[in-house]
Parts: sequence; structure tokens; C-alpha cells
Amino acid sequence: MSPDDKRVTPNPLIEQMAADLQPVRSIKFRDGLILVALAVVVTVLAVELFDGLWRGAFAGQASAFFVIGNGLLLILGCASANSVLKMAAPRVGNSHDGPKWAMAMAAVLPVAAFITLLGHDHGMSALDDPYGLTCFGAGLLASVGTAGALIYWLRKGAPVSPNLAGLHVGVASTALGSVAYGLACPIDGVVHLGLWHAAPVVVGAIIGRYALPPLLRW
Repeated sequence: MSPDDKRVTPNPLIEQMAADLQPVRSIKFRDGLILVALAVVVTVLAVELFDGLWRGAFAGQASAFFVIGNGLLLILGCASANSVLKMAAPRVGNSHDGPKWAMAMAAVLPVAAFITLLGHDHGMSALDDPYGLTCFGAGLLASVGTAGALIYWLRKGAPVSPNLAGLHVGVASTALGSVAYGLACPIDGVVHLGLWHAAPVVVGAIIGRYALPPLLRW
């Protein structure tokens, strides 16, 4: 048998499949982090342009509730965004437990608000907050840029759990959006922060879980 007879005949099916393949650039976590950071910075600048940031927050006039409330939302937003960025490039050992603990910490804020309401004779009157719906709607609107950046990043990758990815996108974007607009809100009571600044995150989680997965499947 000659050496030519030992050659394996190329499989035309494999050649056909390989012909359509194109090299792609691998995604890097650092690039996603920069993308999200830019989205948040642009959002803060937009808040400054249209509403103006509350200068008292930077002059020591804010209460402890202002710092704690926005700090909890910031931690939640960063933890969820970090999880989303990692989901774009799944690998063995990736853990997404961080957002769960961050959600538990952030939940202290609305719980404290409801306990405060129950501790007053006319607690339900605090729900008649003239600025409540404004902060709620603005927090949702301020999340659009970050949500777009995270969705774009996931569509560049290959998330294996679109439902979980959508949930984290919704939580991350609304938490960071609420913080961005919160820098313009001078109302720093625990009830206002716990209800109207945390409510966008709940809505974002629902939208992210049920509306975003079709956009993330590949």
C-alpha cells in the first residue's frame, strides 16, 4: 500500500462548516468594566445638566441615611454589574453569589422605611411624598444607559443563563441609576430613600427577569 493510499479523504461537511468561521476578538473583563463606568459617568453628567447635583451632599449637609442608602444601592449595583460582566464569558468556577448578599444588604433600606412608618401614628401620610414619583421615574430613566451598556456586553459574549443575566442587568442598572439621580435629591429621610429610591430596583429586577432574556439568547 503506497503512502498516498493511507491518506484520509477530507470530510466535505467539516470543510463546509469551517468555511464560514471567522476569527473574533475575545472579550476582556476590563473592557466591560470601562464600558459600564463610562455609562454611569455619562448618566451622572446628564443628571447634573438637567437637574443639578445636590451640593449639600458634598458639603457635609447630608444625613447618615443619605450616605447609607445610596451606599447600599451602589454596592448592589456594582456587585450585580460585576456578575453580568462575568456572565458574558462563562467559565468553570464563576460564582454569582455576590449579588445575593448585596440584595440582602440593600433590602435593609426598604425594611427600615416600613418599620419607621409603622412607628408613627400617621405613618401612611408619609406615602404622600410630592417628590416620590419624580425620584422613582427619574431613577428608572437614569438606568437606561447602564442597561444598554450591559446588554451590549452580554450580546458580545455567550451567557448560558439568560434569565439570571437579565435579572442582574435589571438590578445593576436600576441600582446605579437610582444612585446617579439620588445625587440630585436633597430629601435624605429614611422613608423617602427606602421607598422611592429602592422601588426602581424592584421594578428593574422584574423587567430584567421577564423582558430581557429574549435579547440575551445567542
